[in-house]
Amino acid sequence: MSPVAHLQADHHRIALPVTLSDSTHGDMTHFELITVRIRDRDGAEGVGYTYTVGCNGGAIHATITRDLAPRIKGERADLIEALWQKMWWATHYGGRGGAASMAIAAIDIALWDLKARRFGAPLWTLLGGNDARVPCYAGGIDLHFPLERLLQQTDQNLARGFRAIKMKVGRPRLSEDIARVAAMREHLGADFPLLVDANMRWTPDEAIRAARALQASNVYWLEEPTIPDDVDGHARVVREGGLPVAAGENLHTLYEFKQMIAAGAVTFPEPDVTVCGGVTGFMKVAKLAEAFNLPVTSHGAHDITVHCLAAAPNRSYLEAHGFGLDRYIADPLRIEDGVAIAPDRPGHGIEFDWRGLERCRA
Repeated sequence: MSPVAHLQADHHRIALPVTLSDSTHGDMTHFELITVRIRDRDGAEGVGYTYTVGCNGGAIHATITRDLAPRIKGERADLIEALWQKMWWATHYGGRGGAASMAIAAIDIALWDLKARRFGAPLWTLLGGNDARVPCYAGGIDLHFPLERLLQQTDQNLARGFRAIKMKVGRPRLSEDIARVAAMREHLGADFPLLVDANMRWTPDEAIRAARALQASNVYWLEEPTIPDDVDGHARVVREGGLPVAAGENLHTLYEFKQMIAAGAVTFPEPDVTVCGGVTGFMKVAKLAEAFNLPVTSHGAHDITVHCLAAAPNRSYLEAHGFGLDRYIADPLRIEDGVAIAPDRPGHGIEFDWRGLERCRA
């Protein structure tokens, strides 16, 4: 494999098609996208990215350009684990997570894309290959939507082929959440998979009360009931709340997942490939979950994550929401009757509209 000859990182600010809201981030009008293009000496190219909601994109971009790019240029592009370790230890003292893990993720994704393209293989088969058809759900960011609009969004997602739906909870009064979830349950029917996401809104005691109240609506899982730093609190919610718990989108390292899983604090580990160190980090978490006989799910970046879950025998649902990124991708994720189809194009198959993104430079 040819050495890395060039790395280009760009920072973009992408407007959302509509204002979105959850219980922690409030109203969201934009997200920050950091793209990476890596080219080897033979001219082959791989693409990666990460993103943030609100801020911190500049720190990630600077970490890539100032700290990581010089360390991988000239190195063999196919030795991805070795490069991952080199980047991890280069940023270890000032990182061990946060912007460093997200910067590593963008480069790692580009390296895996490059390697798969060089082999002429879809990424999911290069990662081992299990099943290209991955169950997926529509992840609504809709806490402040009026009920009528929430149900309208749900019907639109059903028409798009989704057969599982997630909605936000965490409104000022628990009674509001209970009523909205009950209305969604009635709208969808008794057995339709309905997931709810609190975005870290509650204390463990509040989350336990909410989980017990939500049992009547046959909720498939309760996501991020409390802050990710409170492992013991999560474990209490799992033990006492009576609902399966999904968590992990705010965990940045394998070791954070180890603590959460070993403590019995999560039912569905939920890594984000753009947060936890890229494809390399995601697959480490998936294998860790498999060792504990747990199903692994995902957060964000569905066009990449579909490959990771298609290679994981313990895969659960893929979350599908792209913060409007589909407008800048040539062939967005294909969804058919409740499953996402991992593409058979070489690499991860994402082809960005670079001219369109150029107009969104931060």
